[in-house]
Amino acid sequence: MKARIAATRRGLRVASTLLFAALACQGVMLRPALAWWNGDWNYRVKIDADASPKGANIADPIGRTQVLLRLHSGNFNFQTVKEDGSDIRFVAADDRTPLHYHIEKFDGLVDQVALIWVDVPDLAPGAVSSFYMYWGNDKVADGGDPKGTYDPDQLLVYHFGDSNGLPRDTTGYGNNALTAGKRDEGGMIGYGLRLDGTAPIRMPQSPTLAITAGQPLTWSMWVRPKDVTASAVLFDQRDAQNALTIGLDAGVPYAQITTPAATQRTTRGAALTGDAWHLITVTASNHLTVYVDGVKSGDVLASLPAIGGTAMLGGSLAQPVAATAPATPVTAATPAVAAPAAPSAAPAASVAPAAGAAPAVTPVAPPPNYVGLIDELRISKALRQSGAIQVELRSEGPQANLLALETPEQSSSLGNGYIGIILKSVTPDAWVVIGVLVVMMAISWIVMVSKATYIGATAKANRAFRAAFRKSSAEALESGKLLQPITADGQPQIRRSPLFRLYGIATTELHERLHGGRLRADGLLAPQSLSAIRSALDAGLVQEQQKLSKMMVLLTIAIAGGPFIGLLGTVVGVMITFASIAAAGDVNVNAIAPGISAALFATVTGLFVAIPALFGYNYFNVRIKDVTSEMHVFVDELVTRLAEDNATRAMQAGE
Repeated sequence: MKARIAATRRGLRVASTLLFAALACQGVMLRPALAWWNGDWNYRVKIDADASPKGANIADPIGRTQVLLRLHSGNFNFQTVKEDGSDIRFVAADDRTPLHYHIEKFDGLVDQVALIWVDVPDLAPGAVSSFYMYWGNDKVADGGDPKGTYDPDQLLVYHFGDSNGLPRDTTGYGNNALTAGKRDEGGMIGYGLRLDGTAPIRMPQSPTLAITAGQPLTWSMWVRPKDVTASAVLFDQRDAQNALTIGLDAGVPYAQITTPAATQRTTRGAALTGDAWHLITVTASNHLTVYVDGVKSGDVLASLPAIGGTAMLGGSLAQPVAATAPATPVTAATPAVAAPAAPSAAPAASVAPAAGAAPAVTPVAPPPNYVGLIDELRISKALRQSGAIQVELRSEGPQANLLALETPEQSSSLGNGYIGIILKSVTPDAWVVIGVLVVMMAISWIVMVSKATYIGATAKANRAFRAAFRKSSAEALESGKLLQPITADGQPQIRRSPLFRLYGIATTELHERLHGGRLRADGLLAPQSLSAIRSALDAGLVQEQQKLSKMMVLLTIAIAGGPFIGLLGTVVGVMITFASIAAAGDVNVNAIAPGISAALFATVTGLFVAIPALFGYNYFNVRIKDVTSEMHVFVDELVTRLAEDNATRAMQAGE
């Protein structure tokens, strides 16, 4: 009894060691390849900004820029993030440096769309630059930083997403518009602003928007004119002497500098085509250059004069009067051509002044106001690199191909990767099934370990007993005794041998007959006595077989019941998943996939219970048959020897 208890304890220790090793291996498999920025966040995804020829194909220098990340139900599971997206964070490729960002729009309940601007310090041209997005932390506040998203040179950014139509500056300068337009859902990026030509947007008279002589400038905006062939003013900034005007001349984008000395306009490029969005960018340094959809459209050799901070969006400010004196010379464009007058402007009438009187003046008719949609206005007092203009187009445009999201990862006590995501998606009912299977698995492993220990010790003890039995048989033959007693003194392991216990049954039965007066008159064993001894040995053999087969039924239960219990958990999980789809009335693969995979995990657990148990059962069944066959052979050998010795003694008595 003590030996069996000790064997069971050893089996439990070995089983617990195996379970710990299995869990440790699972932890190694689930461990992320890279460090996790912060363990309080449960999810992350690697985002690749691909400027290589395989992606956005941007070869020009880029530098610091802001990229637009669009999230939707096809690339993001909104069920894993807070309703307002306030738990989202962005980290650089080193997985240590947080990045500035802000959310323009986040709708995780109805439309499941998010627009997020991320500040990337140095986007490499012609290569893939990566950063991480983390989410899944209910305890944190909003980490968005609109002011920190832009550098100090960025003077103004209008997203046009304000519900009242009054453009609000996202930068830290607070250059909010003074008048409103009409917000429109058809914007290039989320909401846009619709202008009908009657009410341009008056911008604030801010010192930060004032232009100093010769300063660099980058101006950009998405436009979608109602009439692509019309002429209109997109932006006008002027004071009494100087002006910067950006507009369309019969559909051709242009930029124009006006001073008392000259009017300088960029060369005429291609006109806008189609009812589509176009990105118009104007840069100024020693050249005034216009880009349309990232391609240079026209330029002129000119630098900005000093201009006050008064500006108008979608129309022009009050035009200065024109005198009848000789016209001011117009500086030639590049190539040298006379710059045309302001688009659609009526020619000024010439009136001869009276002698000694001041020159007569007439007002100049302003160009038409803009009619159509606009989106994402940016003004910077720095000259943005050409690659940054390409980033705007490839990140925000209709064919945006700069950013790509890799497979999301999950961080928790369950690990990262696919298995961690599956385990986090397991429903309570599935956990009940998996818990039952884990108990079955633990029991089957304990049985297999204890059985391996017991059978191994039995085989070793049988070998030791066989050696002792051969020695005893030789001594019995010399002394003329039927059976020579065998003790376990000096060899404690013999006590574990079933052959030793069977031999003890035989010696006990023989002793009772030799010393209990149950021999025949001639002192020999009767045939009935030999049969009785055989019956006692057979009974002992059955008991030994029961010891060997003890708890093997638990392995058969694990083999037969494990897969069915796992299948039950899978069916229940699939039913619940489809019931939730029916209740929601919408099929979303990102919501279905975790539930289905978690349901299938129950079947996998059932197989994981049954397969090792099946191998163990077959192995131990063969080992038990070997030990049982050895006992049968020993019983036959022992009974045959008793019968042979008894017959020999009978022949000697007859002589």
